[in-house]
Amino acid sequence: MTTAAPETRPPAGKQDRHFVTALSRGLDVLSCFRSGSRMLGNQEISERCRLPKSTVSRLTYTLTKLGYLHYVKESGKYRLGTATLALGSAVLGRFEVRDLARPLMQELADSTGTSVALGARQRLSMVCVEVCKGNAVLSLNMEVGMRLPLGSSAIGRSYLAVCSETERADLLDQLKELDHLSWPALKQGIEKSLATYAELGVCTSFGEWQPDVNGIAVAFHPGNGLPAMAINCGAPAFKVTAEYLLNDVRPRLVDLVHKIEEGLGVRS
Repeated sequence: MTTAAPETRPPAGKQDRHFVTALSRGLDVLSCFRSGSRMLGNQEISERCRLPKSTVSRLTYTLTKLGYLHYVKESGKYRLGTATLALGSAVLGRFEVRDLARPLMQELADSTGTSVALGARQRLSMVCVEVCKGNAVLSLNMEVGMRLPLGSSAIGRSYLAVCSETERADLLDQLKELDHLSWPALKQGIEKSLATYAELGVCTSFGEWQPDVNGIAVAFHPGNGLPAMAINCGAPAFKVTAEYLLNDVRPRLVDLVHKIEEGLGVRS
């Protein structure tokens, strides 16, 4: 589990007078509770948000009062509260694309032996809003709510391939600011993947997100004012090769996305 700070604040030198820092910090605290982090204490939240523990204590107190966090006395830690659940359920309920995509995704997962995920961008990550797994004994440990990095995952790179040039430039700047040391290699991987998207219609990540994972992805615009989303097919590298994904899975994934677009009425 990464302990990097949540990516909420504007990059240095780009402060916005309309940006409410207190609200941003509160959302940072909620963002710490990622997939696998069921309960967190103030010290853990402080380290993840890179905020003073005294500030975190006030934020968790307020969020608990509002129902967004629940304090567990036995452990002295917090877990997400029912207000957060209600908010998340309301958002997922508005994604018509999930209901349309789910049976198509499951069919693809079963026929290819991969894990298939539908994701939407949240800051510098892609959040899985639907996950379908094949019948294979060994598959990727993915679940709804899991976050994949925008720059190194196939699903994140596919988002970069279809977003506007202005948004892409801004996101790439943020990725560079996040980690100057690894940026040259990350930039090279992104550029190579974008070239693959232009040529083959998919973005790739072969051992770049995780050394033992291969994946491809296609992004699309769901319409109705929603931002771009993307669908990823991935599996352990020892189970599926890059060649298999590009030659066998790719046309099926592209066809799946076309069917979703047709179902949403955004493809003629």
